[in-house]
This record gives sequence, structure tokens and C-alpha cells, in this order.
Amino acid sequence: MKTTVTSLDFGTSKIVTLVAENSGAQRCDIVGAGIVTYNGFLEDGWNNPAEIDDCIEAPNWTPDGKALIYNSNGCMFRIDLETKEIRQIDTGYAIDCNNDHVLSFDGKQLAVSHATKEDGKSRIYTLPVEGGTPRLITPLAPSYLHGWSPDGKTLCYCAERNGEYDIYTIPAEGGVETRLTDAPGLDDGAEYDSQGEYIWFNSVRSGLMQAWRMKADGSEQTQMTFDENWNTWFPHISPDRKLVTMVCYKKGDVQPGEHVPHKFVELRMMNADGSNVQTLVKLFGGQGTINVNSWSPDSKKFAFVTYRIRGFGVPQEE
Repeated sequence: MKTTVTSLDFGTSKIVTLVAENSGAQRCDIVGAGIVTYNGFLEDGWNNPAEIDDCIEAPNWTPDGKALIYNSNGCMFRIDLETKEIRQIDTGYAIDCNNDHVLSFDGKQLAVSHATKEDGKSRIYTLPVEGGTPRLITPLAPSYLHGWSPDGKTLCYCAERNGEYDIYTIPAEGGVETRLTDAPGLDDGAEYDSQGEYIWFNSVRSGLMQAWRMKADGSEQTQMTFDENWNTWFPHISPDRKLVTMVCYKKGDVQPGEHVPHKFVELRMMNADGSNVQTLVKLFGGQGTINVNSWSPDSKKFAFVTYRIRGFGVPQEE
């Protein structure tokens, strides 16, 4: 596996772009310094970033490859990868966005999960990627966005209905939602592949959290990871549909259905058929590290975030 790393220092946390090419090497080296330093990859142990007051999370690559979209403190931002200019995106009244946000495949629209003022529950909204008035898509709550179909017509998301968390779809213009999963326990992290053939997601139905995929209509639900020592979250399929990245929590460190921040995690990659699972990076982060698909448009690299929030203490590997 060929690996090359560049980093973007925000003065709070840091976005790192990691080239991931399947060629057999067993190590990645981090380049860069600043508020956050990286020295804990693979055999060297865990990284130990400096403390921060706030963090950035969940970078999305724009389809033209020129920028990353991310969230911080409930708001959405865009960083130009060439100039490093950061601009806050005007999301209107949607200023309590979590780290579930997705760009449409044509790059024209942004969908966010915003906690509404009335009840504090997450609902899904869409707006122009340059900013504008948000449009409510899911009146029912809570709904946590994760995917947008390549044809732009459908959103997929995790939602709690009657005490069960399952995968649903809904027309991107709003309408009636369709339930795709009904297994006991949490199903989450649903996103389409670039051809709209499969939806990848994670499910706790087998005991630990594992990566799964299904046809876009909910059929052929298939388990793709079988790790007995780690909980695997947020499988992200590359645009060329050859590789999948995942964030993994150690068994016992969290409950199978938990995906919390401020934990030791591993970023892993595997082939899209579930073979050749490899650890790319050991880091301190958790939810928001790669909560959304962060592959570059050319499938040659992906972005992730690491951070250590002030007041949580010095991380110690168990």
C-alpha cells in the first residue's frame, strides 16, 4: 500500500490527507507539525495530539477536488486546498449542524443534519453548496444524514422510529420515507456507491458493529467485515468502488452501538469485496474523524481528522 501524507493545520485540530494506494507497503509516515503532531502510526504506537478547545470534523471532498467541506461548532466551512482560505458557509438558521453532512454528486447541493430549535432533534436539510436558505427534507426526527444517490434523487440516512434505529431513504425534494433495514439494534452510516448500485452501512446485528452493504433497494444485505476484536464504523467506498475506509473502536472500549469522540481508534482500509483488511493509521479521535465519505474524486487519497479536546485528560492507550 503506497502512502503519502499532507496536512492542513487549522490551529485547533488538523485535517490530514492520506494517499491510499493498494501496493503492499506496511507503513505510513506523517509529514507536518503544528498544534497537532502525528507520531503514532502503525508500529510506533498511538499519536498524541495537543489539547484544543474546539475541533473540526468530517471533511467532505468537493467533486472538483479543489476544497474540503467540514463542520465546527454547529456551522459549516469550506477550505480551499490551494490557497488554504477558509470560508463559513451560510446555512441560514441551521447553525446546530452535527458531523453528518453530504455533498450531492454534482457538487451543487449540501445536505446537513441540524438539531431543530423546537425539540433539539436532528432533521435533514438541503441548501446550495455556496450557502442559502435550508429546506427541510425529513419532518420526522431524529434523522441522521449519510448519503446522496449519484442521480441526485434520493437521500439515505439513519433514523430512530418507534425505538429502533434503521436505514431509510427519502426523495431529495422531500416526501415519504422508505425503511430499508429492520434488524434488531442500530443500523447507521448509510451511503451510496458512485454507481448507485449499493448502499454501504454499519450494523450491530451480528454482535459487534460491522460493515455491511446492500442493494440500493434494501435487498441482499451482506456482512462485509468479521473482526472479533474491533467495532467497525462508517465504511466509505471510494469513487472507483475498489477500496473502503473505516474507523474502528477497540472491543470493550465502547459499547458496540457507541461511536463517541475522544477515543483511540484505527483507520482501516479493505478491498470492496471485504478482502485485504489493513490498518492504515492509529490515532486519537473518534466520531467525526471520518464520519462522512472523505475520498478524493480520483480515489487516490482520503481526508480525516484527529484531535484531543481540552478537559478530557491525557490519553492513555489501554
